[in-house]
Amino acid sequence: MNLPNRLTILRMIMIPFFVFFMLTDVAGGSSKYIALAIFIVASFTDWLDGYIARKNNIVTNFGKFMDPLADKLLVCAAMICLVDLDKIPSWVVIIIISREFIISGFRLIAADHDIVIAASMWGKFKTVSQMIMIILLIGDFGSGFAILESIFIWIALILTVISLLDYILKNKNVMSMQN
Repeated sequence: MNLPNRLTILRMIMIPFFVFFMLTDVAGGSSKYIALAIFIVASFTDWLDGYIARKNNIVTNFGKFMDPLADKLLVCAAMICLVDLDKIPSWVVIIIISREFIISGFRLIAADHDIVIAASMWGKFKTVSQMIMIILLIGDFGSGFAILESIFIWIALILTVISLLDYILKNKNVMSMQN
């Protein structure tokens, strides 16, 4: 297994630790900062695995499928924790997670026909905006950041919808595939 794929798996392994520290105060007031650090490191592995894979021309079907899945799991886990902590409206998270299920369905149908749908630029922008939003919301950097948090919630939501429409339009042929 190559390094980018190992980083993807590492990101998935980090998720339960992230959730644990997000939702407990086992480390007192430091728990949220431990969760934040885990989230930032996990998010960094997303960039790093893609960079290494492209630089060394070791892009694999495993990576094309599992990297976006690892991102979805990390981001969705974080947003569900943030709903539980009353940091983000549940309706926003429902829209974002619904998009992830729709795209995953597209990918599964395509994979059944030996087609791999790689992440688009809109999808990457969406992921980055969601990760920034999550970092801001977990960090809870004070009232001066409240407007920035709200702006990033809206940016993430808008990019989620745009990337969904982009995937559907670019891959509408997937819906007509028959077994």
